[in-house]
Amino acid sequence: MCRNITILRGLEPAATAEEIEAAATQYVRKVSGVARPSAATADAFERAVRAITAVTTDLLAELPARRNPPRTVPPLRRLNRPLSA
Repeated sequence: MCRNITILRGLEPAATAEEIEAAATQYVRKVSGVARPSAATADAFERAVRAITAVTTDLLAELPARRNPPRTVPPLRRLNRPLSA
């Protein structure tokens, strides 16, 4: 699963909130071993996703610009996304 997490720093246009949350969800799935939260795990799973999304958003905002873009620009999941002018 972690191989599906794309490098978000340095993307043009910048990573969206949805992309950051998707990466956080993949991370939580991997470390928890929970692919689909049940009623017993849903609250903890969602709290973890929200926390990691917030921390990742802060991290990306505080890091300096990348000298080199990520290896796959744009990432595959962005191919159908319109590029900003």
